[in-house]
Amino acid sequence: MPRAGLTPAIVIERAAALLDAPDAGPLSFAALADDLGVRAPSLYKHVDGLAGLERGVMLRAKTELGHTLARATVGRSRGDAISAMGHAYRDWALAHPGQYPLTITAPVAGDTEDERASASVLEVVTGVLVGYGLEGDDAIDAIRFLRASLHGFLSLETCHAFELPVDIERTFARTIDTVAASFETWGRA
Repeated sequence: MPRAGLTPAIVIERAAALLDAPDAGPLSFAALADDLGVRAPSLYKHVDGLAGLERGVMLRAKTELGHTLARATVGRSRGDAISAMGHAYRDWALAHPGQYPLTITAPVAGDTEDERASASVLEVVTGVLVGYGLEGDDAIDAIRFLRASLHGFLSLETCHAFELPVDIERTFARTIDTVAASFETWGRA
């Protein structure tokens, strides 16, 4: 019988928090069980093994990121929306360093939950790009450019590759402004 008060959602939430902890190692049943005060085998009552736990954390992370971006862009358009979305994306990624890598993968084909969670992010980005009149192949190119810009910046920032004595916030703001400005003429390129 499952431990009273322990649910799949609680197990996944705690695993996500452990991933984001400073000096977090790889996700393991042993560390999670210890943190929850249970024995590792009892976690199987709540998640389908380590793969099921990792999948649950990934779905949660993608969905949470999608909601974060949606909240940031409500009532905004064009450059203002790109800026708000870019800053929300970066803030979420920096606050969730263990979960962030789980959000960048494409959905597994045929996994409707993963497709839905991934779509929660994609729909926000696509909605923002509609403000620039970008649709079809132009929108896909723009989405790839935006993702590459944000992920590239975050990858370098989190690896401490930006050690020059210029304010990183300034650099990020200029990066976002440049991305937004590029969309002004994107469809005509």
